[in-house]
Amino acid sequence: MAEAVISKAKNDTEILAQIKEIVNSKSVELIHLQFVDIEGILKSITVTVDQFDDVVAGKQMFDGSSVKGFSPINKSDLYLIPDYSTFAVLPWTVEEGYSEARFLCSAANPDGTLFEGDTRNVLKKTVERAADKGYSISVGPELEFFLFKADENGNPTMELGDNGGYFEPSPKDLGERVRLEIYRALKAMGFTIEASHHEVAEGQHEINFKYADALGAADMSTTYKWVVKTIAQKFGLHATFMPKPVFGINGSGMHVNMSFFKDGENAFYDPADELQLSQEAYQFIAGLVENVKSFAAITNPLVNSYKRLVPGYEAPCYIAWSASNRSALIRIPAKKGMATRVELRCPDPSSNPYLTFAVIASAGLNGIEQGLQAPASINEDIFHMTEERREELGIDNLPGSLEAAVAELENGEIGLKTLGEHVFGEYVAAKKAEWDSYRTAVHTWELTNYQAKF
Repeated sequence: MAEAVISKAKNDTEILAQIKEIVNSKSVELIHLQFVDIEGILKSITVTVDQFDDVVAGKQMFDGSSVKGFSPINKSDLYLIPDYSTFAVLPWTVEEGYSEARFLCSAANPDGTLFEGDTRNVLKKTVERAADKGYSISVGPELEFFLFKADENGNPTMELGDNGGYFEPSPKDLGERVRLEIYRALKAMGFTIEASHHEVAEGQHEINFKYADALGAADMSTTYKWVVKTIAQKFGLHATFMPKPVFGINGSGMHVNMSFFKDGENAFYDPADELQLSQEAYQFIAGLVENVKSFAAITNPLVNSYKRLVPGYEAPCYIAWSASNRSALIRIPAKKGMATRVELRCPDPSSNPYLTFAVIASAGLNGIEQGLQAPASINEDIFHMTEERREELGIDNLPGSLEAAVAELENGEIGLKTLGEHVFGEYVAAKKAEWDSYRTAVHTWELTNYQAKF
């Protein structure tokens, strides 16, 4: 019997043959064509297996004007182009003689060109830009999430799913069973899972999957968030990738590990260097330091994101790098050789992974292309430094709010260069509207502190 995910094949013809075999052997009846909007929110169109030939030929049309950040009403017709490598049977749908499957798709214009408003296509362009320089991009993201109990209608409550602590097992870690089922589902969909554990905060969890090429890692991040939410719901829980859902405890991050490869070798590795880092690695780091304030609105896209990026909760908010220091924004993990990589610790899992990986890679490429020099590494505990000491070392801060981050995005060059005019304009407009909605709303804190007093 064929497996539920495709194995490596030489070309699209071989891959398509494998997919057809799986569709038949697994009795696939429905196919979900998935894509993301400008914020990275997963969308889906479901068709019957009878439409399979049209689907794989890219003939499924949809209304782009109904998708956030996509097309105006007068240019609404778009097509979904499935990526064959993302095909998978959905394990929770499998019954005797029935199952469902999915493809992740890119959007295309009626003339067959890639639609510039699709953020998956934005990442493709960055991958191509790196390839023009001889590099391939490897990405390993780490997405944390919280589990909350849901009410009888399936809506999230503020009651956490467990009271476990960092690396704590059952019986305190009541999320262990949920993580096991998430692991099984992801594995069935082709993921290689490397670790699963309870995180620092109560109700907080992390499941790590193996690194991949940039586009594959973004696809897996999107799939991962969907699977985590779907499986949690079956346990009467709500999974959230909101960066800071509970005041006073750690928020959720999405640390992004990235490296460039050239001719099959890790371009960031140099055994002769004191830190075993190549000149390109130092230039990549310099590109991040130079541009991180300008792309924070992409990697940390919500009003709530900036309630995570505060001192005291292991969230890096100071712009510095180090070979080991976890209080630094940019860290170099200890593993070297082919595993040499640069870890950016500020992104959070609410971000659109296609845009996040694109701006990080683009900033690093800028550093390499311009021959930028990395500042000195910081090995002191930045969290507990005085403001004067940070100023003495030239350590700058990330933006302190979404409003400030959007202003940096608008004034910088990396956003427009990476996203293109369409996505850049739509994204800035959406984030300005989000901030304005937050700014003008009356919040519980205001009522608690002011209503009775004044």
